Amino acid sequence: MVYIWSPPKDLINSANVTEFMEKNKIENYNSLVKKSQDDLKWFWGNLPDWLGLEWFRKFDEVYDTTQGIEWTKWYLNGKINISYNALDRIIKNGFGNKTAMIWYGEDGKVVKLSYIEMLEKVNKLSNYLTEIGVKKGDVISIYAPLMPETVISMYAAFRLGAIANPIFSGFAPDAVAERLKAANSKVLITSDGYYRKGKIIELKKSADEAVERSNVSLKVIVARRFEKSNIPWNDNRDIWFDDAINGKRPEFEAIETDAEDPALLMFTSGTTGNPKGAVISQIGTILQPAKEHYFNLDIKTGFSKENDILWWITDIGWMMGPWQVIGTQILGASHFSLEGALDYPNKDKVWKLIEDFKITHLGFAATAARLLKALGNEGIEKHDLSSLRAFGNTGEPIDEDTWFWVMRDVGKEQRPLINLSGGTEILGCFLLPSVVVSLKPSTLWGPGLGMSVEVYDDYGNPVRNKPGYLVATKPSPSMTRGLWKDPKRYIETYWNTFKGVWFHGDYALIDEDGYWYILGRADDVIKVAGKRIGPAELETIINAHNSVAESACIGYPDPIKGEVIVCFAIPKPGKKLNDKEINEIKNMVSTKLGKPFEPEKIIEVKDLPRTRSGKIMRRIIRDIAKEGKATISPVVENPDSVEEIKRAVSELKKLMK
Repeated sequence: MVYIWSPPKDLINSANVTEFMEKNKIENYNSLVKKSQDDLKWFWGNLPDWLGLEWFRKFDEVYDTTQGIEWTKWYLNGKINISYNALDRIIKNGFGNKTAMIWYGEDGKVVKLSYIEMLEKVNKLSNYLTEIGVKKGDVISIYAPLMPETVISMYAAFRLGAIANPIFSGFAPDAVAERLKAANSKVLITSDGYYRKGKIIELKKSADEAVERSNVSLKVIVARRFEKSNIPWNDNRDIWFDDAINGKRPEFEAIETDAEDPALLMFTSGTTGNPKGAVISQIGTILQPAKEHYFNLDIKTGFSKENDILWWITDIGWMMGPWQVIGTQILGASHFSLEGALDYPNKDKVWKLIEDFKITHLGFAATAARLLKALGNEGIEKHDLSSLRAFGNTGEPIDEDTWFWVMRDVGKEQRPLINLSGGTEILGCFLLPSVVVSLKPSTLWGPGLGMSVEVYDDYGNPVRNKPGYLVATKPSPSMTRGLWKDPKRYIETYWNTFKGVWFHGDYALIDEDGYWYILGRADDVIKVAGKRIGPAELETIINAHNSVAESACIGYPDPIKGEVIVCFAIPKPGKKLNDKEINEIKNMVSTKLGKPFEPEKIIEVKDLPRTRSGKIMRRIIRDIAKEGKATISPVVENPDSVEEIKRAVSELKKLMK
């Protein structure tokens, strides 16, 4: 019997979306989604008002596709500013003393900023940036963890009409240099360093190397994390963040930007080829996160009695960083960020922080959830988690075993897991549920509001109960405005597979009951004797074995079948994958998926290459297995794992002879 989770009645009755549907006389959430897809002008045209946004000048038309769907323009002639709507508007409505941000350092240091305090610092930094010549359209790069100065810098860029370019704080200098050069950045905002598992990561040194290698002439603003910093310094170029804003006027009128003006430049991770620069508009940067926070995560606005705090375990350089910060502040809610690792210095750290700060929404990548699961349930039982109302997952498909652990062990079957999938290129989600819908294990439920998506086969036909490609058949405001200085690549990447249809690159499935699933990236799909399967389907089954902590499956060349399935699995602590366990795992797969999809080999490994946000980098595993080497992406969080995969592949080749 298939397990279906249903939301408690009190959750449904108190949900934002329930109140919205009652006001608009809409029968249920399915009907709302369909209406939002069928009538884009109704949904997107009214959404700014529903969210309480303020325009400097109201738009004339909701959207215009005269230059083709690929180049749709939104909110024609509308003038708006993200910073104004995320700060000034909240203060003007009487909620300036409410906490906007909470930051928790690995050493226990806590920084809280109210909306008033944040705006004052944003205004001071805006005045400094103006003094050094930053203008509308200039790029301000931010290479630092998700800390107060990072958020202030991003809002200051928006306030000026400049373009914020967040860069992952774990990148090596070469990767940062590549982005600075591509963006032709006017300013780099960084930090002297940060803590990670008791060690000081000296970020300024990496920033200096990146600037030197980029050959870009820019100003470097350095946020001070440590009392004493023995770091390299260039008096003609560098300035401490506090010195930059000290003595500056605390007032700065937000620039009236066009709704279509670029606000965010976010380079994709660059796991294949050069990084792609997604360009998100002012209005797209506002609407997509705020819509999903309000209707899907059920984050209450600042005007309610609730004091909602979202903690998404992420970095400012990943899409979810700006998504968290902007979405919460447009609603007048709060966001939380953590320096360092989740399990240091204590393995119950996450649960203690939820109890201490009354976190209401916890988001993660599935890998982070698996890490927490592996630490055991002692911390869950020890701490009061009653403040939690919802969970979130993104970045990779979540296996059923981990999904059940989150829902049952942590959530006590009273809180939904908002499993979402989208991308940097839309600063949000194509697929995600709302708190009012029923859920199957691991499902994303279906389309987000206003997101017209489908699953296509190879010939561009919609398919059901059969894997296919996730596509978008209509535009949405947060879709990237081309790719940074590369319009040809934009068309080739997203619009050439199916004419006039956005090809997202995910492998997806809509089951017989209408529930949607992401099965992995299309590039990761394995083809065995003409039959295709996504790695997530296999890994979900393998990870459910009581000896397996995590796994990654790839296709391995075979002269008869084309490809056979090979899986690399990390055993749980204290476990080993001997012949008995391996045979059990193979039988589990063949029983659930059929004999053709039984893995040819299962190889035990100590670790798998992954990004800091938790995504397993199957491309690296695949390249090593097929070609004997791999180009190591700068996003790899654990480079030692690459050597482990090389060892495992060597073992695999002996077994395959």
